[in-house]
Amino acid sequence: MLKQEELDKIKELLDHASNPVFFFDNDVDGLASFLLLRRYCGKGKGVAIKSYPDLGAVYSRKLHEFSPDTVFVLDKPMVAKEFVQEMEQLNCNMVWIDHHPSNINEFKDKLGKNIFYFNPLMNGESNEPTSYLCYNAIRKKDDEWIALLGCLADWFIPPFAKEFSQENHDFFPYTEDPAKAFFTTPIGTMVRVLDFALKDRTTNIVRTLKILLDIKNYKDLTEENNKTIPVFARFKQINKKYQKILEKGKKMKTGKLLFFRYGGALSLSSELANELFYLNQDKVVVVAYTKGNKANVSVRGLINVRDLACNALKGMEATCGGHKNACGATVSVDNLGRFRGNLLRMLDTGNYI
Repeated sequence: MLKQEELDKIKELLDHASNPVFFFDNDVDGLASFLLLRRYCGKGKGVAIKSYPDLGAVYSRKLHEFSPDTVFVLDKPMVAKEFVQEMEQLNCNMVWIDHHPSNINEFKDKLGKNIFYFNPLMNGESNEPTSYLCYNAIRKKDDEWIALLGCLADWFIPPFAKEFSQENHDFFPYTEDPAKAFFTTPIGTMVRVLDFALKDRTTNIVRTLKILLDIKNYKDLTEENNKTIPVFARFKQINKKYQKILEKGKKMKTGKLLFFRYGGALSLSSELANELFYLNQDKVVVVAYTKGNKANVSVRGLINVRDLACNALKGMEATCGGHKNACGATVSVDNLGRFRGNLLRMLDTGNYI
């Protein structure tokens, strides 16, 4: 967890930002982090980052579009050097809040000057979701439900969840099992609704952000009305396709490894990996979404799948990173067979760390 002085510093930097821009990862933890900070300070623009794994140089144009004095980077493990250079030329500060291993060492000379970096991994082994860190910085209890959405998206039950459940049992019947909460409770359903709403064109995502910034509580969000109809419509559209792909994944023959490859218009590897792992918790689950000659891979398991996947990709042109029990990677389609073979060998021998 972040130290209290670090949380106080985040709040101080947010309070003093006159025109912030929030760049957040295009998932519900990133979304919730943005909503918490933006709803607290009441100012600034939000930009959902679709590039993986970094905040790419292409997003530098947003700096010129919005002319911020402070850039908040939320739930992104890497930031492109070109983005930082552009930010410096525009005399911006960066507040970077994250919980993944990152490339912060590339910017060591800028720390405490124009880059302020906050990551619980710097204080030890804990890696609470970014939305939990943001909530603890601003402590706006009316938005506790947003923090819980972000935490559940990263399969984390925060300390305040039990008290929240007592007051909002219909939305979150309490459980200490994040997987159960994610797949069996109304708040878990809402996480998936928002996750699918983020898989849309930028103009529609901007519309969704406006809806979420305007509503007062989760009851306004869970009801289909004139405001929320577009959010639910997108969810239903994607969920129909998702369920068809999921059924194919369920039929895969497995041993220690469930390896599922699919293609199509939508990248849903992370969501599919989560649900297939929920149904197969005795296995390592790998879902590879292929498009062209590139595969986006999501890996889940009770063992250290980050080390497993990263070591299985050694010698290949690939990226790999994330958490010990949930990580992502990119690799060429040509190397998927080799990657799968390495995984099977490592799982059979137990030699992967």
